Amino acid sequence: MPNFQLSHDVAVDMGTSNTRIYVKNKGIVINEASVLVLRANTRQSPVVAIGDSCEEFIGRANSEYRIVRPIRSGIIVDYENAQIMLHYFLTKAIGSRFYFKPRVVVTIPGLANAVQRQSVINVLGKIGVRQIHMVEQAYAAANAVSNEVKKAKATFVVDIGAGTTEVALISLEGMVASRSAQLGGDLIDEKIREHLDRHYGMEITDRIAEQIKYDLTDVREEENQDRIVVVRGRDKATSMPFTQDVKTSEICRAIHPVLMDIVGEIRQVLEMTPPELCRDIIKNGIILTGGSAQLPGLDTLIVDELGISVSVGREAEESTILGAGAMADHFEEISGRDQAGRQNG
Repeated sequence: MPNFQLSHDVAVDMGTSNTRIYVKNKGIVINEASVLVLRANTRQSPVVAIGDSCEEFIGRANSEYRIVRPIRSGIIVDYENAQIMLHYFLTKAIGSRFYFKPRVVVTIPGLANAVQRQSVINVLGKIGVRQIHMVEQAYAAANAVSNEVKKAKATFVVDIGAGTTEVALISLEGMVASRSAQLGGDLIDEKIREHLDRHYGMEITDRIAEQIKYDLTDVREEENQDRIVVVRGRDKATSMPFTQDVKTSEICRAIHPVLMDIVGEIRQVLEMTPPELCRDIIKNGIILTGGSAQLPGLDTLIVDELGISVSVGREAEESTILGAGAMADHFEEISGRDQAGRQNG
């Protein structure tokens, strides 16, 4: 006899770069770009593409189309288009009709204020979600990579995404100390673009900046003295395509301030750590998650600066959605409780 599921328990991670959706008993079913392409100067059916189907338009948009990113630093900045995008993704994830309204665990950055948190509740409510449980991104990431979250032992997690870096010390299912800052992969890419513009008069796309970042063998300048990367872009003065040899040490120097700001956020949370939890941190170290956690040599840079061991979590890029998904798998247990010490919707 078939086993019909009357309702869906779902986790949603709205990232600056990608939106991920986890469905109970299925795992991650959506991992697509948080972007829409809209037809300009029209009031009828302006949406041309959503998610990964926007790829062919990125970097090629003209006056007929415009690219919209409704999520910035994990915060909804375009209410109407965020609603359209999330409805599309949820429909794709659980079916064309919500016969029974889903329950959703949704991740939020720690820097989100009450108004921004309420906008997430409003958007999800508008598209048919019946119950919402909010969890901070760092807690969700810790839930995926550590077995100590529900124990008295401390877990120290640094989740470095595209738009934000979330640093959290967690013990007994609660936040002991945390920091949230608009530092992440997008800002690193921006520093790379600015460097090439300033020194070579070269314009490059976001995708090329990201590729340069991950092609580094190490983010520490002293480890990249002699390597050369060939960068292809457009001459800002003539608009003509050209290539330029660039030392990777230059790139490391350009992104170094952002990396040190991330180290600074980690240092501040370490300074807030109660003495009774210091032993756990020294023993277990710092766990890095998020897409930018995989920058070559970033873990070593943090060790050099702070003197504490660092490891990169397994499936680091998907830690936040996997941790939130584990909570969605047990929605009845978390209902009415706030894992991150914040108000639930």
